[in-house]
Amino acid sequence: MKPRILYIVPHRFNRSPGQRFRCEHFIPILQNEGFDITYANLLSEWDDIHFYKKNAYPQKLLILIKGFFKRLYHSIQARNYDIIFIYREAFMIGTTLFERILHIWGKPIIYDFDDSIWLNDTSDGNKHLAWLKNTKKTNTIVSLSHTVIVGNSYLAQYAKQFNNNVVIIPTTIDTKYHKPSQTNKHSDSICIGWTGTETTQKHYETIIPALENLYSIFGNSISFRVISNNTITHPILPIQNISWNANTEIEDLQAIDIGIMPLPNDEWSKGKCGFKGLQYMALEIPSILSPVGVNSEIITHGINGYLASTQAEWEHYLTILIQDAALRKRIGIAGRKTIENYYSIESQKQRYISIFRNLLPK
Repeated sequence: MKPRILYIVPHRFNRSPGQRFRCEHFIPILQNEGFDITYANLLSEWDDIHFYKKNAYPQKLLILIKGFFKRLYHSIQARNYDIIFIYREAFMIGTTLFERILHIWGKPIIYDFDDSIWLNDTSDGNKHLAWLKNTKKTNTIVSLSHTVIVGNSYLAQYAKQFNNNVVIIPTTIDTKYHKPSQTNKHSDSICIGWTGTETTQKHYETIIPALENLYSIFGNSISFRVISNNTITHPILPIQNISWNANTEIEDLQAIDIGIMPLPNDEWSKGKCGFKGLQYMALEIPSILSPVGVNSEIITHGINGYLASTQAEWEHYLTILIQDAALRKRIGIAGRKTIENYYSIESQKQRYISIFRNLLPK
């Protein structure tokens, strides 16, 4: 009989970047290794629409009630599985009831998280409901787990306060899916691009003064692309907004000539796993990242990308990439090689598989 894994996750398949790149693309690999996988997501497509809206309190109450009973069912069914995998949390408010039920069955729990989720960073649509969160919830889940998987050393340092069995597996890229464009770009303008969600849009806005100055110098020889689930408008910058679409995401990213990932130097950002930068680099897009958290480990400055802290630095490194096509090509190729060696599925899959294998009875 195949060993069975129950994946306890917030979102439906192919909905959340974190789920996609930390657990979903490993599922076919585990299945090929002989594991039977059940994917137990909490939120439906309808739930997503209303859960992140401002106000919409009656719908959110319905989502909570419906989600409670759905998770209760998953938690009871978990007794029939060999391994339980939790991504971030079992339920969206501060209770650890479901993690405690899962722990009762005595089955090994693998817990994976890729942000500083012990901090109360609530989406704009749910700011008024932040009191439902519990900042100590993560500590409890970590302590209830057999193995904790995190995306970087900053998160590992935190988790080790509550569990000695902590493994760092970086957010990984499927290099067979994220492939550089095979056609030469013929646009008259150099495209500076950013991808993200409405929750990280505030990070993009921190770099706008630098982009304004560059636009005043280069004019229409540069352009700006934002790939997101939310539009960004600006009175001066001609920003091209592209709605994120799973079917076209690679093609949409390939149109970018220079990828940017600005971040504030705060505790939440230190826990981030560099996902935007990893995507750019996998596609041979030369990238500039804020030197926050794991970004400083991913980027070897001037070799496979650039690190920029101040507005002057952002303008300087963007300028040299705008002006030098050969440099863009060289940095892009080096970035792709970094992904293949350290941040690809192929480079990490054996370590990932071994975590599950080691939890099975000998």
